[in-house]
Amino acid sequence: MENLKTDRIYHAAVYVRLSKEDGDKEESDSIVNQKELIRAFLEDKPDIEVCGEWADDGYSGADFERPNFQRMIREIEAGHIDCVVVKDLSRFGRNFVEAGRYIDQIFPALGVRFIAVNDGFDSAKGRTSSDRILIPFKNLINDAYCRDISVKVRSQLETKRKKGDFIGSFAVYGYLKDPADRHRLVVDEYAAGVVKDIFRWKLEGASQQRIADRLNDRGELSPMEYKRFCGMRYQSGFQVNAKARWTAVAVGRILRNELYIGTMVQGKRTTPNHKVKKTLLKPSEEWVRVEGSHEPIIDREDFLAVGRLLLQDTRVAPKEETVYLLSGLVFCADCGFCMVRNSVCRNGKTYVYYMCGNNRTNGKCSSHRVSGGQLEQSVFLALKQHIGQTVDIDRVLAYIDTLPYHQAEVEKADRQLLKKQEEAEKYTRLKTSLYESLMEGIVSKGEYLELKSLYDGKLQEAQAAMERLRKEMEGLLQNRTDGTYWIEQFKKHRNLTELTRHIAVTLIDRIEVCEDCRIQVRFKYQDSYERALSLIEGMGKIQPPDTASRGNVFSPVNTAILSGNGMIAFGNGGNRSRKGAV
Repeated sequence: MENLKTDRIYHAAVYVRLSKEDGDKEESDSIVNQKELIRAFLEDKPDIEVCGEWADDGYSGADFERPNFQRMIREIEAGHIDCVVVKDLSRFGRNFVEAGRYIDQIFPALGVRFIAVNDGFDSAKGRTSSDRILIPFKNLINDAYCRDISVKVRSQLETKRKKGDFIGSFAVYGYLKDPADRHRLVVDEYAAGVVKDIFRWKLEGASQQRIADRLNDRGELSPMEYKRFCGMRYQSGFQVNAKARWTAVAVGRILRNELYIGTMVQGKRTTPNHKVKKTLLKPSEEWVRVEGSHEPIIDREDFLAVGRLLLQDTRVAPKEETVYLLSGLVFCADCGFCMVRNSVCRNGKTYVYYMCGNNRTNGKCSSHRVSGGQLEQSVFLALKQHIGQTVDIDRVLAYIDTLPYHQAEVEKADRQLLKKQEEAEKYTRLKTSLYESLMEGIVSKGEYLELKSLYDGKLQEAQAAMERLRKEMEGLLQNRTDGTYWIEQFKKHRNLTELTRHIAVTLIDRIEVCEDCRIQVRFKYQDSYERALSLIEGMGKIQPPDTASRGNVFSPVNTAILSGNGMIAFGNGGNRSRKGAV
């Protein structure tokens, strides 16, 4: 550029910017190189006096809300700066609309001279016809380049998410980034111990606020303070106090985070495009979930049990540390309302009982009630009985797997499935051939429709048979894979001596109290239990020798009635119900 013949001295701001997010090359576009280039350009420009340098390192050119850029604008508005010098238009910005607005409207209105060194543009020289075409075109190219980089970065991040790579800036409380691979999480033993305590207390009946109070009383650092203690430069917009403390909200976040069972959940939020930085929450079905991506801290069953507890409307009674043993699990069998726990004092003794909440509130249900102690005892006995039956089922299933008959049934179903698949392929080929015959005039349209209807019927029959055989094979093969999981949940409590809150919420789904004092208990995995019984019955009630002395495990589930004297009487419950009854 030639020196302008003027006596005016311009007070210039040198502006530089670099962002890897925009695909900038760090070697050639580094902050230092940009400044040196601009200084060299201004050495023989006596009419330009540099008053300051502003640099935005790590900020995208698509957004003009960059901190030092905005400080420079405020200096311009204050009248301290009347010239802006940049290396090129891409360093100024990569937003076509905003860059054009500053160059064509804002700077001219404020009397600001704009110079882009490598693009050969100086607004003080006036625009040539080529400038009117090239400058907007270059800004458009810069914008398109930024958009293209944004698409590539988003695609790369999505690929990493689907692989189970962790792409967050900071690991979730309880984990650390693996020093050897920053995209992999490893367990932080100390913080993981706190997470386990949080889940254990919740399963024992403590509320989120009580848990937070316990952690604060124990002097545990909150997740934010713990990150800072570990030397991380962590900031959050949620902090209110000088030192962040545990809160019910923070505890709730931990209790709901699937990361603690080894499932990586990412991609919950996004931005509309590379220009708009406002984050939006994506629908849960669009989140990227990868199971088994890292070592779990919490058992899956405990996590699911806590999830169910968070959905229940259970409250801790005044002066109590935890909810009651069966809170949120007892329902009226007649109307479906929750049974409400009440207590009454007589002759210096406190009596606890459960009554229908619908009756208590508006009298729309009968006033049947049950003693709290009797209810807990009967549920305890029912659970012990169910655990015993589950252990026997496990032994019978293991025995069945060793029988040639069982293996033969699996092989037979597999052969039948293969035959039906061949049959379906045959009628599919015939339909294709029939259409070709119609096109070639070999068969008439009427013959085509008649034969097509016949082939469609045969094909549907084969497909229905295939579906039936697949389900049959799943039933034969699933009992061990399925049983290995749900049976183990009960087997680990085979020596149960007392009913605790933790055991109740992990093994019991629902307790129903009938008007005639019958108590029905529906256990977790009831469908798997029923499926296992059906298989055993279908195998002719085979029973291995080591369970013969323990009684028939295939008999109907027992029923018990609480009598007036508090005794629990067991008897035959008739046809097997989907609910375990006490």
